[in-house]
Amino acid sequence: MYLTTEVKKELFKKHGGSEENTGLTEAQVALFTHRIAHLTGHLKKNRKDFVTQRSLQLMVGKRRSLLDYLKRKDIERYRAIVKELGLRR
Repeated sequence: MYLTTEVKKELFKKHGGSEENTGLTEAQVALFTHRIAHLTGHLKKNRKDFVTQRSLQLMVGKRRSLLDYLKRKDIERYRAIVKELGLRR
């Protein structure tokens, strides 16, 4: 399985400050980014998997909403997470 408990804890520790801090916006964006990267790789191999394609689109939308929220609330945190994760915006 690609998303084990250890991987989640590592993501939350790196972007959320601690393993238990799962609600921080940066931690959620990092988790979505990890899941989006995995689904993108899956869809490159399985082009006709339309259910996964829809799930990917929904996930990208959720990540975009979180990033828009973060941009409204604290532009410096937004810029830091975009730069750290290598997102386009």
